[in-house]
Amino acid sequence: MTAMGVGALAIPDYLFSRPVDASQLLTNGMDTGAKKALADAALNEAKRSGATYADVRIGRYLTQALAAREARIQNISNNESYGVGIRVIVNGTWGFAATNEVTKEAIVKCAGRAVALAKANSKLQKEPVKLAPQKGLGERSWKTPIKVNAFSIPVKEKVDLLLKVNSEAMKAGATFITSNLFFVNEQKYFASTDGSYIDQDIHRLWPNFSVTVVDKKTGKFKTRDALSAPMGMGYEYLTPKASEKVPGPLGLILYRYAYDMVEDAVQAAKQATEKHTAKSVLSGEYDLVLDPNHLGLTIHESVGHPLELDRVLGYEANYAGTSFATLDKWKTGKFNFGSKIVNIVADRKQPYFLNTVGYDDEGVPAKEWDLVKNGILVNYQATRDQVHMLGQKESHGCSHADNWGNVQFQRMPNVSLRPGTQKLSVDDMIKGVEKGIYILGRGSYSIDQQRYNFQFGGQVFYEIQNGKITGMLDDVAYQSNTQHFWNSCVQICDESDYRSFGTFFDGKGQPGQVSAVSHGCCTSKFTKINVLNTNSAKPA
Repeated sequence: MTAMGVGALAIPDYLFSRPVDASQLLTNGMDTGAKKALADAALNEAKRSGATYADVRIGRYLTQALAAREARIQNISNNESYGVGIRVIVNGTWGFAATNEVTKEAIVKCAGRAVALAKANSKLQKEPVKLAPQKGLGERSWKTPIKVNAFSIPVKEKVDLLLKVNSEAMKAGATFITSNLFFVNEQKYFASTDGSYIDQDIHRLWPNFSVTVVDKKTGKFKTRDALSAPMGMGYEYLTPKASEKVPGPLGLILYRYAYDMVEDAVQAAKQATEKHTAKSVLSGEYDLVLDPNHLGLTIHESVGHPLELDRVLGYEANYAGTSFATLDKWKTGKFNFGSKIVNIVADRKQPYFLNTVGYDDEGVPAKEWDLVKNGILVNYQATRDQVHMLGQKESHGCSHADNWGNVQFQRMPNVSLRPGTQKLSVDDMIKGVEKGIYILGRGSYSIDQQRYNFQFGGQVFYEIQNGKITGMLDDVAYQSNTQHFWNSCVQICDESDYRSFGTFFDGKGQPGQVSAVSHGCCTSKFTKINVLNTNSAKPA
């Protein structure tokens, strides 16, 4: 084991995280019977001390990160974090405390601290907390449906993969390459005074790299990052079968529920080389054909975040702003969020997605619901103590904490654009474009404090003229606002093109927390979008 490096630093800094040997990542944690006994001790103490509601989360968080640059491994880290968080309501007010001492005595003492904090907070509380009812579920369990536990793969095999990725990219023209593998296993036990005892075993992984090609004559450099999607899967994601690849235009290889890291790195080196001779884009209006690996980020920023109820209400403001999609717009039942073909759902049930679980961190079963239906704003994302503000009686199951030592709060579920209903491939879509740009991959972006006006870049851009891709473009970014953009959506490919974009590290809250979330969509067409040239010094 070595110190965490740049790549490994992206893994959440779990409280009281400690380095462990890789073999310990496969050891069994505490059995559910022992967890239940500890949880009951905390719940009983909370009720005895005056709590009208209490929940307990016993969490064991395991992470592994590997980082390589060119022909050498820079860092390997294996970490474990283990502890208990207790949340209570006393006098209509929340209180929370946590401990990394997982013993009955320490947990009982922690429950007492949570109650004392709630009593102190209640002196400032203006309105009591109102929890939506949640029937106790008894003893339940859920596990990410993995085929191969990533921690069971020897470190050497993972090292060999990264070195092969780097070697093949260098052979294909890369000057520099950094590559990373991230693996997470969250073993989460939840219990509440409602009568739920829920044990969950959640797995995620993320392969990633960044290729750089330097032009020796000019000294200029171009990059292309991985087109991978972090997934709620096991190591099988990194052992793709031919049938799991999606052929794209120009012979591009796209990926769904499997990923060939070596193949993508070779493709990246060739594309980064091609960028050096790519034509600089002319500013103006274009039709955009957006690949899911790109469009997913636009969904995340312009739909996912502005439909979080705490942003809508102004409770979340300092970290990435509030929302233009205020309650008065929703209450009309007519607010035009997008065109009639735009149907956006929130869910925590889609197989292989990052935020797919059996139950949220309030013990609410995972579910799916509409956010935008036929272009109309119909709902938000809310937790047990928020839904009464919408006149609703059932939580959406959006509660999450990134570790046992942080209190749970409203976090984004998987927010996805439904596929088109008519058969339509990417090639078919491109044939219908006279003047456009095909964009793949996540690039730089910015969005205002109400999640309305925005600008997005990408990784790779191809010019479309008269229904054909004519060559690569460079220096591309597009500007729009959320309503105009989604009302410009005129075509969506069918479900055969449905793929995922995701992020391991979506930040929110103060103190800040991160969460992992995916966004599913198909390649989609948007008309008359303003495109900028991001390099004014380069002649078009």
